[in-house]
Amino acid sequence: MNKIVFLDEYSIAGRDMSKVSSQGDYTAYENTRKEDVVERLKGATIAISNKVMIDGDAMRQLPDLKLICVAATGMNNVDLVTAKELGIEVKNAVGYSTSAVAETTLASALALARHIVYFDEYFHDGRYANADRAFCFDRLTFEIRGKKWGIVGLGNIGREVARLASAFGCEVRYFSTSGAKREEAYPAVELNELLEWSDILSVHSPLNERTRGLIGREELKRMKPSAMIINVARGGIIDEAALAEALDNGWVSAAALDVFSVEPLRESPLYNIKDRYRLLGSPHNAWAASEAIDRLIDCVAENIRTFLAKQESC
Repeated sequence: MNKIVFLDEYSIAGRDMSKVSSQGDYTAYENTRKEDVVERLKGATIAISNKVMIDGDAMRQLPDLKLICVAATGMNNVDLVTAKELGIEVKNAVGYSTSAVAETTLASALALARHIVYFDEYFHDGRYANADRAFCFDRLTFEIRGKKWGIVGLGNIGREVARLASAFGCEVRYFSTSGAKREEAYPAVELNELLEWSDILSVHSPLNERTRGLIGREELKRMKPSAMIINVARGGIIDEAALAEALDNGWVSAAALDVFSVEPLRESPLYNIKDRYRLLGSPHNAWAASEAIDRLIDCVAENIRTFLAKQESC
């Protein structure tokens, strides 16, 4: 029986793993430190990891390893070059979080536009109860209807965000980080043009050599002072120090981040911006609706089933 090891099972939030565990001798660890990866994967045919790094050095010490299932779409945590060299298959999960991440993107835009966090605190901390008037105009809100929504990376998630933004009455354009030319329902423009045009800019591209540091100080200075920027893709795409500077200096009006260059984010100028209500932060959970996690498990289970069926036919 094939040994299956999940290195960071906490990442599926306690959802039912029976579709995976029933396919072999299954062992799960809540989380795994880098120095424990080799020991825990000894004898395993199949490794599952969401964020735990499986590097080339580890792979070379694991002669039984034949399949790595990444319990995510991005595969930055696996040395793909060494895996290919050693004949280890690497399979990710595609499409499971499209709706969840797109909905979070839209919710972030709405929360920033309507200052949801500020007014919730205004209610709960007693200011509303002690007010002498019915309305509070500390922060003027605005509609997203009629706004120009720019999308960086029009893949599955970016396309769904475009659909939702259009349904809310936004005009949509996009920048292709891959440079691919496709027939789309929305105009494609170059990055600088998109930055200058957008009232709302959302990022949905993978992290790779083309997108690392894609939006830095100079790019942020190109944006409208009234614009907001949302990143639910990967943290390394936006320079976080430059974004903190942009928020403090009014180069952009607000931002929402669900991803960071280091996770968890220990120290960062983002924690010290002058007006904390200009930044909406969340701990990389845009993808993690319960339905999306169940679809993720289905993807991992199917990747294992396909692998085992191929092994049996050989």
